[in-house]
Amino acid sequence: MKKIVTSISLLFLLSLVCNAQQWNGLTLYSNSNATSAYLVDTSNVTVKTWSGLSGGTGYSSYLEPGGTLVRSVKVTNTTFNGGGACGRMQKVNYSGSIVWDYTHSSSTYYTHHDHCVLPNGNVLMIAYELKTQTELTATGGTNTALTSGIWPEKIIEVQPTGATTGNIVWEWHVWDHMVQNLNSSKANYQTSIVNHPELLNVNYKSTKDWMHMNGIDYNPILDQIVVSSHNLNEWYVIDHSTTTAQAASHSGGNAGKGGDFLYRWGNPAAYQATGTAVLNVTHDSHWIPEGCPNAGRLVGFNNKGVSATVSCFDQIMPPLSGYNYTITAGSAFGPTSYDQRNSGFGYSSNMGSSEQFPNGNQLVCVATAGKIYELNAAGTPIYTITTGGALAQSHRYTTCFINNAAPPQPTITTSGNDLTTATATTYQWYYNGSLISGATSQNFTPTQSGIYVVRTTDANGCVNVYSQGFAFLLLLRSKIRRENNFYLSKSVNRNYRH
Repeated sequence: MKKIVTSISLLFLLSLVCNAQQWNGLTLYSNSNATSAYLVDTSNVTVKTWSGLSGGTGYSSYLEPGGTLVRSVKVTNTTFNGGGACGRMQKVNYSGSIVWDYTHSSSTYYTHHDHCVLPNGNVLMIAYELKTQTELTATGGTNTALTSGIWPEKIIEVQPTGATTGNIVWEWHVWDHMVQNLNSSKANYQTSIVNHPELLNVNYKSTKDWMHMNGIDYNPILDQIVVSSHNLNEWYVIDHSTTTAQAASHSGGNAGKGGDFLYRWGNPAAYQATGTAVLNVTHDSHWIPEGCPNAGRLVGFNNKGVSATVSCFDQIMPPLSGYNYTITAGSAFGPTSYDQRNSGFGYSSNMGSSEQFPNGNQLVCVATAGKIYELNAAGTPIYTITTGGALAQSHRYTTCFINNAAPPQPTITTSGNDLTTATATTYQWYYNGSLISGATSQNFTPTQSGIYVVRTTDANGCVNVYSQGFAFLLLLRSKIRRENNFYLSKSVNRNYRH
């Protein structure tokens, strides 16, 4: 009997040690087409269920601070019928009431796959838009088989305005950023594709469901967006600080390049560059956030990255320089390969996600297998959820985050040469996309002109919120108020402040 008790005690202690290695919190998931969503703790106990939801889960689900579920929902569309079909977006509070139910679906556009909630509560959505064969030919496209048209991508930012309504306050269309080198009579003609990596070659693998974007993330420090493309095997970074008009052009915004690609990675052949294709069916592109090892890296699920039956997820450190990314003309964007690869957890033919934690652990969703694993820093699985069906993604949230609503997004104002924001628990200031060491007070005195951002933490220390970028012009004190107000008004118009 004593031996049995000792063994049980040992198992209990080992269990405690194992659980201590986990990143504490609740894991959110919702199976594809399901009308339920779940929060599961690190002991595999379901602690929250949203049941009887209106409409089946279209692709991904996230939480806002305070425990509001933000989920995509599938609606039928007779024009667009690709994978990851959505068309509808919902916010459902913790008690299960729908607080926002927005549809973006018609014969000419349709949301699909992933979405991203911004610090101001607006939602970024990926959507197809229909272009006819005539429009394709007019932009230099040579695929004459697309008689029913082609579905290029757009990204919209929707501001909820009512129970079922929303304003599209910003949008970007890849169709505005095409290039081709076959027809010199077209306005988008360039003799060299490789010298224009900021544009998409309209004749590279053009099919009806052309790019098939499936992952989207937002970097609040840089005010940039990253998206992943299943069919073209690339990740793309674009500037979100533009106006919609600038996003349709090749100039403007913090990076000065309008809506052109600031960076792309994974398949150099897509812009006729020399190099090895690393991505082979990719999903869930995102940045590793502050407070985690390797913060600032880009990460994405690489479904066939190891082989046709073995998946991985890869990390890279992009060559960031200010708001832009360095490249040698005529070459591919670096790095030439991944900086870190995690594999050994199985295979998902499509979908899938990963998430990085402050303790070095990572959450991976092996989508088609219906498995969620937590990997320790060595890449060893230490926790598993079996969901009973396919699911696109999974995410983990601290109970502090779930139990405390986000404070209002901080704003930056000026007083003389000083920048200030509203009272909060902690502060961190940034300049032109980089953290300012030691700038952790409510007020900050800039020494140079540029774009400033502040991150604040709520009273409970649970939720970080980032301000929008504030364009500051350092002038003589006697001129500062008049001229900085003028400069700010220009910035407000440029950055569509809400």
